Amino acid sequence: MLRVASNSTQERWLIERYHYTLKSGCGIEKLQLETARRINMTLATYSIVAWRLLWLTYEARANPDLSCDLGLETCQWQSLCATMSKNPTPSKQPPYLREAVRMIATVGGFLGRKGDGELGVKTIWRGLRRLHDIAATWKLVHQVS
Repeated sequence: MLRVASNSTQERWLIERYHYTLKSGCGIEKLQLETARRINMTLATYSIVAWRLLWLTYEARANPDLSCDLGLETCQWQSLCATMSKNPTPSKQPPYLREAVRMIATVGGFLGRKGDGELGVKTIWRGLRRLHDIAATWKLVHQVS
């Protein structure tokens, strides 16, 4: 669950990040949907995507030592680890959440330089999109259902 401090400034910031994720990450304004039904269906779907993205981002900061299988399927973290380590046999244990989110951001273009700061929603968003394809290929190769 996304934990929010009771400080109204922090709550406002989180709401701003959520809207930013919908607008920039999901590109909801660019869709040019023509009917209210399409807008509602799209908003319902992208709201879940935006929430998951924010949850991963902030949970990895707040609880870095949680197992990543809390937010990722087995085929996702295994394919991610195999891709990052260039080893086709991933470890049996899932990495910590912060480590997995960092790998996702790296797949999304995060360079991890000294002055780059915290992982951002944009690189995690791009990384999750790539991870979706990587995990689908992993499932196909390993015949995982």
